[in-house]
Amino acid sequence: MQEELQKVIVGQSEVIEQIFAAIFTRGHCLLVGVPGLAKTLMVSTLAQILDIRFKRIQFTPDLMPSDITGTNVLDEDASGRRNFRFVEGPV
Repeated sequence: MQEELQKVIVGQSEVIEQIFAAIFTRGHCLLVGVPGLAKTLMVSTLAQILDIRFKRIQFTPDLMPSDITGTNVLDEDASGRRNFRFVEGPV
């Protein structure tokens, strides 16, 4: 798995090792860095290798809990009838 990931991500072998250590110990990772370090590409490629679902959350100053978990949205159909519909968030 590590070799497959290193075919796509170059120069980040220590980070890749730490991610695998967290996965195998059932831990968590927080990837922090300046734009352009391939953080998202690394995790999305890893998800493809492991055949698991990948979702991304962009942390911004105005991020709300409903942006992560989802929220109810008021929909109106063609007849004017209104209903709430739950729109799932990434988690």
